[in-house]
Amino acid sequence: MRFVGIDIASETHVVAVVDETDAVLVRPTKFTEDAPGYDRLFGLLGTPADTLVALEATGHYWKNLFAVLVTRGFAVALLNPLRTRRFADEELARTKTDAIDARGIARFAAQKRPAPTRLPDRATEELRELVRLRDRLVQDFGDRLRQLHRLVDLGFPEFTRHVKSLDSELATAILHDYPTAAAFRNVSARRLAGLRYDGRHKVGDDLARALLAAATRSVGQHHGAAYRLQVRYACEDLDLLRRRLRTLERDIERTLDDHEIGTLLTTIEGIGPQTAARLIAELGNPAEFRSAAALASYVGVIPAIRQSGTWTSSRAGLHPLGHAALRAALWMPVLTAVRKNPWLRAYYQRLTARGKLPKVALIAAMRKLLIAVYTVAKTRRPFVSQRAPQEARA
Repeated sequence: MRFVGIDIASETHVVAVVDETDAVLVRPTKFTEDAPGYDRLFGLLGTPADTLVALEATGHYWKNLFAVLVTRGFAVALLNPLRTRRFADEELARTKTDAIDARGIARFAAQKRPAPTRLPDRATEELRELVRLRDRLVQDFGDRLRQLHRLVDLGFPEFTRHVKSLDSELATAILHDYPTAAAFRNVSARRLAGLRYDGRHKVGDDLARALLAAATRSVGQHHGAAYRLQVRYACEDLDLLRRRLRTLERDIERTLDDHEIGTLLTTIEGIGPQTAARLIAELGNPAEFRSAAALASYVGVIPAIRQSGTWTSSRAGLHPLGHAALRAALWMPVLTAVRKNPWLRAYYQRLTARGKLPKVALIAAMRKLLIAVYTVAKTRRPFVSQRAPQEARA
């Protein structure tokens, strides 16, 4: 059997091939990310029979090559770069080049025999792209909001005492027309009260009078054209991003309707369409993990127990390895689930009654929720909440 290692880069990749005895069949060879380069690669590889191709999931550069290899019938294993780096450390490798990395990946495949990775279906791939696009828009929204906070603090710091949230449509509508405290001068209360902020609702008399009174006594000292322009641009950007996020979330829900497992995940109390879409985007098909414990380990909801000899740590935090972004995204759904899911609520309450700290109990509940996710994906059946015996008898 042949084991192919490919070191991925942006424009030029390196391929090496070894056999089961670690004998080099193809020395590290460069090929480019274009049609001639792919022709050279397949000329070196020959037929896909008895061949395992391994490559690292580095950025987005691997995606075209992965799709072409799978389409041509090659078994392709996507590797976590952490595993190959640890393998190189185990081999006491001191030099790192593209050629050495390619051969190291091939040797890793020969020794570890990683399982081939399937090409994701259309719905999964689209959900992955849509969810990541939403993440970028949320990041942009947060950046603009922080800029607006700075500008309001400089030009009208009292504004947030009357309009609590600057990310609201009310705040951006008012600030777009009146970006600093000085802009409120000579504005009638009636005009400000009649300003519509979402196409339907008005600012109102009470808020208008309060803002005008605050503006006359404001300690804000920055009212120049540069500040006014920045506030208006920030408000326009926030309004645009808010509309895009709403449209994108509807697109995600429509795409989720075409995904069997994703739709089934929404039957779990606490998991809505956006969370289900994120689970599919980050995990693919959860049922492809060898067990629910393996899924929990991948996400990182396992205790980092430390013990040596007679010494044992009094507390066990989470292990630093794992999918930190997915854990963060699951935090709010878990908080919802321990209120709405009778089975998970009973489990959480049992843990806290035994003296577990609330956050420790929530992490345990997250693990239980992932077990439910795995079960639903494995059985392809809607989730059925298991009520606690006390509730069933009530």
